[in-house]
Amino acid sequence: MDVKSLEAYSIIGFDGSAIRGLKVHPDGEHIVYPMGNKVCIQEWKTKKMYFLSGHTNSVSTVAISPKGTYVGSGQINHIGFKASAKVWDFKKKSMVGTHELHKVRVEALTFSSDERYMISLGGRDDGCVVLWDCVAGAATGTAAAARLTTGDAVTLTSLSLRANSFVTGGDGNLRVWNIRAASKNLDVVDVSLGKLRRSVRCIAVSQDDSYGIAGTTSGDMIKFSIGYPSDPMMDVSQYKPSLLGCLAKCGPWKKGKRPESLCYSQGIETIIILDDGCLAVGSGDGTIDILDEINWKGDFPKGKIVDPNKPHYKALKSLKLQGSITSLELMETPQMRGDKRLLLAGTRTSEIYAINVRTFEPILVVTCPRCAINNIAFPRGMSGVFATAGAGDVRVWCVKTAQELLRIVVPNFICSSVLFSSDGKSIVSGWNDGNIRAFTPLTGRLIYCIFNTHNKGTSALDMTNDGRTLISGGCEGQVRVWDIKPECQSLKKVLKEHKSPVSAIQVSPNDMEAVSAGTDGSCIIWDLVSLCRRQVMYANTLFMCVCFEPLGCQLLTGGTDRRVAYWETGSGNLARELEASKVGAINGLHITQNGELFVTGGNDQMVKLWKYQEGIYTHTGLGHAGAVTCCRFSPDANYIVSCCAAGSIIIWKMPEQYLSKNSKPPSGRKSTTQSPKTLQEELRLPLDEKLSQKAAGDRPHKVPAAPSKVEKIEAMDTTRSSVHSCCPCDTAKSKASNKTPSDKGSGKPKCCRPPDNLPTRTTSKEYVSRSGDKK
Repeated sequence: MDVKSLEAYSIIGFDGSAIRGLKVHPDGEHIVYPMGNKVCIQEWKTKKMYFLSGHTNSVSTVAISPKGTYVGSGQINHIGFKASAKVWDFKKKSMVGTHELHKVRVEALTFSSDERYMISLGGRDDGCVVLWDCVAGAATGTAAAARLTTGDAVTLTSLSLRANSFVTGGDGNLRVWNIRAASKNLDVVDVSLGKLRRSVRCIAVSQDDSYGIAGTTSGDMIKFSIGYPSDPMMDVSQYKPSLLGCLAKCGPWKKGKRPESLCYSQGIETIIILDDGCLAVGSGDGTIDILDEINWKGDFPKGKIVDPNKPHYKALKSLKLQGSITSLELMETPQMRGDKRLLLAGTRTSEIYAINVRTFEPILVVTCPRCAINNIAFPRGMSGVFATAGAGDVRVWCVKTAQELLRIVVPNFICSSVLFSSDGKSIVSGWNDGNIRAFTPLTGRLIYCIFNTHNKGTSALDMTNDGRTLISGGCEGQVRVWDIKPECQSLKKVLKEHKSPVSAIQVSPNDMEAVSAGTDGSCIIWDLVSLCRRQVMYANTLFMCVCFEPLGCQLLTGGTDRRVAYWETGSGNLARELEASKVGAINGLHITQNGELFVTGGNDQMVKLWKYQEGIYTHTGLGHAGAVTCCRFSPDANYIVSCCAAGSIIIWKMPEQYLSKNSKPPSGRKSTTQSPKTLQEELRLPLDEKLSQKAAGDRPHKVPAAPSKVEKIEAMDTTRSSVHSCCPCDTAKSKASNKTPSDKGSGKPKCCRPPDNLPTRTTSKEYVSRSGDKK
């Protein structure tokens, strides 16, 4: 059978930890940024995404050639292993070349102005500069990036006019490099900093290559002259770069006094030199400024003490965002000239802001969790929104717009599990500090908090349909049952069976049982009435996920053995095993409400859609940049939502062949299009239809509750007769009156209602006051 691909409806993801990872393509219509171990190319207007896949670990840096022909990317690897740097063709979205000449990490990448070379810089464990010829497809040269007497080099940038030159900077070093065209050797000249000691984080070079600006961790800027000729064939041995000064932002100016120099808190992370000579600066504390040079009139006021820097720039525009600014790019197209230019800012909190240069007002464009997402939850019967649990927050998302609706932040803690209560009035979450917190779904206000639920943190949660019983699992292996009331939350029972952390918990459809999956290789079914163990299942695996079949007759489990197992809930016997992955563990598992399909996700970064009865998968979803940690069907089964360890969320469209099945009305029921129902018929519980559909020997889907007062009244025969009574004999009399005289019998039907003169038992207040003498 041909396996088809799932179509992605929308993708939410951005890795903001990569320094200068957000790039704008020269055509002004695409942006490029890392997403886990993939590089994402996104169209700015249509939001359509393309992925460059080939890295084996997280992408650490991204670069685009000046004309937009190539895209370069480098990755992180484990200590002792080589880190690869790759060159991609932008139009074909294919790999052009790759090399593994760096150790552990590729720190930075850049292209020469003629797109001939890709220059890559290794990290702390490597410390080398590698020259890659994009035309020949081979590495042509390598050299040490810094001297032994200085620190490591962390950044580099190429010159705009001279194709064979670039600049590197780092801890105590700032160097200008030149590539010999004939021998392709690397010549380097250090910028003499004198007694100035700075650690360079970013470098920007002017368009005429006359000077450069280097941002430092101290919060000030180093301005240095380059002055190289534009002809790459000319000798540059007589040109020596020199230090022009250490400059900072000017503070409030007072007449006759030297103005104070203000340094950026947490250093300068990125700098852009604009066309008019102004600087766009992004700092570690989230500040973004547009700086202009100050034209001092007369003598500069001298200070009593010689400062390491002098105030030279004034802030024209300023704003502050949440999180460190790791990327700053100017998006400028022929349609965006002048006041319509946009400044794109990427933050360490994995958010992208679009800032209008004229108004300088930020608009949040992309946001996503910065760490792994542990769980996904939909409200009961509602497919428009879903919640995710991650490090430090719980977020509520809109399915159609893929936008964040609410963020509930609990700093410094990790949310391991999240769910909506059955009435939809609370979001219940479990945290690694051992507490269970419930929030309102609209405002995020804390409703209640159960302290110290588990010693080593709460790892799994589930709740019954009535919202009165909460079952939690902890990292110490205990399963605890809680009685949830608006005024108090009390512990009912502690169930100690698992020997290791509980990875998943789910309540059965009839609310009579609950199953817990543990990493000790056991899966236990608990009786929620007697609060004891009913059944236990063992396997040679670490159970990571468990799910009840909608009728509650079978269980689905997934774990580190890469298999999905079918279990009988009554006997605990293994019914079937499927090999769900060939690479890694199965971390996520969910089944539709009709029981026909289920979805799995695991360490192979794939989402698979399976047929429950046939045991085969028909569709696969590729696009995650990390191990899939959780996947869920929407209640209407129109979408599949999956999340991964890289923090990205993908909303998949359900294939049309399954949508047509879900749209058909169930067998045995009339279609709503045949005859419109009245309001009473819509509100009435279809008890008769459920009883007619139930076959002999089937397990009850849910324990039937006692009929309510409204149902009793509706079941009564309230046809009017000559006597105002509810006696069934009155209806018999009315039917007998409609018969012909030949059909009527001679005898009168005997009434079953007692005559009015007989005494009847009563519990009224009058009878109690008379002590019940007359009986």
